[in-house]
Amino acid sequence: MKIGIGSDNNGFEFKEVIKKFIEETTDHEIIDYGCYNDDAIDYPDVAFEVAQAISEEKLERGILICGTGIGVAIAANKYPGIRAALAHDTYSAERAQLSNNAQIITMGAQIIGYEVGKKVVEAYLNFTWAEGSARKVNKITEKEKEFVGKTFEEVTGNACI
Repeated sequence: MKIGIGSDNNGFEFKEVIKKFIEETTDHEIIDYGCYNDDAIDYPDVAFEVAQAISEEKLERGILICGTGIGVAIAANKYPGIRAALAHDTYSAERAQLSNNAQIITMGAQIIGYEVGKKVVEAYLNFTWAEGSARKVNKITEKEKEFVGKTFEEVTGNACI
């Protein structure tokens, strides 16, 4: 499996640990989308790169890390067809894949430790969507299609805050 991994500076060390773990324990190919040191960067930039690579089928899955995991999840989910799920425990990682066919998991380097992060990634990579929740995932996809290309104002009638 080809997996993209990325983080902002808050998740840099965590990303390096997770990347090494995957390289040492699996046969998966890892592509590192940055960041490459602890210099400050904006998390959406990395999240957008990984999400785009998945939408272009250059990657099968992604792992994104920031301080909380929330920001990279929000950013990645802006790409049509992308489902990025925050996972800070093995059950969430399992369900991200089995129930939601999430192409990306996100984690918070300031929320969980390295060993938990390894277990979360291991759980996520060891499951494959069996389409058991296809009806639900399809509902999400259909709703998304209604809004692609529209602005917040067009959808809600309100100016963006």
